[in-house]
Amino acid sequence: MQPDITQIEAIVLACIEPTTGLPLGQLETVHSVVVDEQGKVDIDLCLGFACASSHKALAEGIYHSLQVVAGAVDVDVEITTDIAYGPRAEGLPNLAQVKHVVAVASGKGGVGKSTTTVNLALALAAEGAQVGILDADIYGPSLPHLLGVANQRPQAQNNTIVPIEAQGIKVMSMGFLVTEQTPMVWRGPMAAGALQQMLGQTQWGELDYLLVDMPPGTGDIQLTLSQKVPLSGAVIVTTPQDIALLDAKKGIEMFQKVQVPVLGIVENMSTHVCSNCGHEEPIFGHGGGQSMAESYHTQLLGSLPLALSIREHGDGGLPTVAAEPSSEISQRYCKIARTLGANLWRSNAPVPPSIEISDD
Repeated sequence: MQPDITQIEAIVLACIEPTTGLPLGQLETVHSVVVDEQGKVDIDLCLGFACASSHKALAEGIYHSLQVVAGAVDVDVEITTDIAYGPRAEGLPNLAQVKHVVAVASGKGGVGKSTTTVNLALALAAEGAQVGILDADIYGPSLPHLLGVANQRPQAQNNTIVPIEAQGIKVMSMGFLVTEQTPMVWRGPMAAGALQQMLGQTQWGELDYLLVDMPPGTGDIQLTLSQKVPLSGAVIVTTPQDIALLDAKKGIEMFQKVQVPVLGIVENMSTHVCSNCGHEEPIFGHGGGQSMAESYHTQLLGSLPLALSIREHGDGGLPTVAAEPSSEISQRYCKIARTLGANLWRSNAPVPPSIEISDD
């Protein structure tokens, strides 16, 4: 018996996308549903964010629903990704092919922002995105060390800079231009000028996401980036204790003042994981990130533990997501990356295409 195309369409639209928890009909990701003369069902979905690790679960969920309800046995689900451009940067030709620039910021230092940025970038790449990182912490650049490329130097080409590639990610940092012992004794305007040069003169090429690892605080660097580049959004990294949350709130307030959407909060060092028995305990407090997210009408993207392995992998130049991609901690980073991408997609969603439904 030929499957009912109307029933099939309704079932597909009601299926839940794993990352957002929303039905496909609400996300408007179903491009076509086709039933041929032999009763085969072809479904074409297109998601606006990188989430390769959840494609299989989504396809299996659709297949199972159609088998149970519609009796459709021969089903093929094709899932593609099309990340649309966010705000465009005029006057910065080297950013012309960068779809989204996202600031990763914190109100204070020592909350693990750079470690979070690196692992988040690797997680986005693991989910299928093309990713770059700009180390905007002029005074304390750490990304070269975290990615194990501190001894490399970028090449100049036609008055531009060719970024270093590490773990499949394009990276630019002041740390490539000076030694680890060289202090940057600069006033604010000089640091802001260096940021503009690195941002605008680096050959970023085609990128879905360029993450900017911001220095702590709310000073010249933050204002320069917000004014010179149309940011698609910002991520705030904090730890659970009250003093860190107070400073993180200032970071959120700053981005709100310059009209940059805060895409979510990452609570780092949320719990301590005992290296002997694996017991987790919230030694720095509990629920601070969630409470702050609710206060500012944003989302807690995820919580990460204070784990010895994260520190060891960073010190060794091979971050956790690259060193142990199947570990529980890496999966947390990947979940945060998928949620970040989904939030970015929905906040910059273009007009959706019409759905093609045909009964061949």
